[in-house]
Amino acid sequence: MKFLTATCIALAIALGSCACKKGTKKATVIPDDPTPTTPVTSDVSFWLTKGDKSALLQKQNIALNFTAANNANTTIEIDDTQAYQTIDGFGYTLTGGSATLMNNLGATEKDALIKELFSTEENAIGVSYLRISIGASDLSANVFTYNERPTGQTDVNQDYFSIDAEMTDLVPILKKILAINPNIKILGSPWTAPTWMKTNKAYKGGSLKPEYYQAYAKYFVKYVQAMKAQGITIDAITIQNEPLHPGNTPSMYMEAIDQANFIKTALGPAFQTAGLTTKIIVYDHNADRPDYPMAILADPAANAYVDGSAFHLYAGNISALTTVHNAYPNKNVYFTEQWVGGPGNFAEDLKWHVSTLVIGATRNWSRNVLEWNLAADANYNPHTPDGGCTTCLGAITIAPAVSRNVAYYVIAHASKFVRPGSIRIASTLNSTISNVAFKTPDGKKVLIVMNTSSNNQTFNIKDNGKIVTTTLPGGAAGTYVW
Repeated sequence: MKFLTATCIALAIALGSCACKKGTKKATVIPDDPTPTTPVTSDVSFWLTKGDKSALLQKQNIALNFTAANNANTTIEIDDTQAYQTIDGFGYTLTGGSATLMNNLGATEKDALIKELFSTEENAIGVSYLRISIGASDLSANVFTYNERPTGQTDVNQDYFSIDAEMTDLVPILKKILAINPNIKILGSPWTAPTWMKTNKAYKGGSLKPEYYQAYAKYFVKYVQAMKAQGITIDAITIQNEPLHPGNTPSMYMEAIDQANFIKTALGPAFQTAGLTTKIIVYDHNADRPDYPMAILADPAANAYVDGSAFHLYAGNISALTTVHNAYPNKNVYFTEQWVGGPGNFAEDLKWHVSTLVIGATRNWSRNVLEWNLAADANYNPHTPDGGCTTCLGAITIAPAVSRNVAYYVIAHASKFVRPGSIRIASTLNSTISNVAFKTPDGKKVLIVMNTSSNNQTFNIKDNGKIVTTTLPGGAAGTYVW
């Protein structure tokens, strides 16, 4: 039987049809074969996505059994005696626009989609980590913060702070997600401080004035507390999304020295006084500037409050994460954003994102991998005017039927199998068979492989002295579980 998502199943029951593929609003549900193939006995389960979309996170009914026999194939050897970082999860940014689109679905379809995305059931992908914006991001329908004041007014005590803007869509969607996965980790990131705190008094660009450091620290405290009052635990925050890119709407420029000063004089002490355990993560920008987080971590007073550093990869090399890890091995590393530009190229995007992020970021010590926006409509809306992303392809498109795009499968190849608490373990590096291995909390081993060549690759997986031989089509991603 073909892999059918929970959403498709719900729609099939209601409509007799299912929107499962990008670019199709309806596709006929294929009934069970009256003479189904008998499942084979296999030591290893194998899930496949091909660049031509002929297989999409499809479980393969083939026998992959370990044997003591040897052959001349390339071998990826697994070694669980070499353990690296613990994994927090895989997921997306639930932008304000994503939340609006999801919340506007009909009740049955909305619940089915949320179950498909966040449940650990068979026909779900088990997303385990979300990033959300603190106030508006550039993929919100309009710009806002949680404490805007009339021109000339300020509110250093945060008496007017309110998350009411999130009560229509974001908070209700998060509550539905938490009902399915109460342990999901949530990271909050601001795109800007309230405009009255900034040098240019505008949503776009400008910098945080030092005289408002304490007020902005209180803003973060109020945010964590307000979300907690709604039953939503904010596991971590970053101080500023893309602090070296003031061109988005909204956005804010912040140098490393300013971020360090804000942490050590205001935010860190404020969290401590309020008894908050929410992690403080620095940087949240491209891998071409590892000097930025390292400058903050080199300040002992700031370092004491910092959990780790977050990265994007619109510039630089993923190996920069290891550079920071090696310099400060007691601090964590995170990968928090990468977009797919619409309309996208499924085959090439699959190859790059799986090999560079799911495999590359985790091989370079990242505890998570987050693709950018979870959902957009067919025209890449909503987004803010004058500086919002106009071509950001969501992991899903809601237009109004739900279809699944490349980022859905990129993350699913990890999130469904590498559950939080898994530990990365050693596996043999290979130039064309990019791979990473994990040991899960229930003792299973997971190997994620991307065939970056255009040719089929036959190779061995070796574990505990035995091998299993498998073939991965050119440009295909495979997840192996045993």
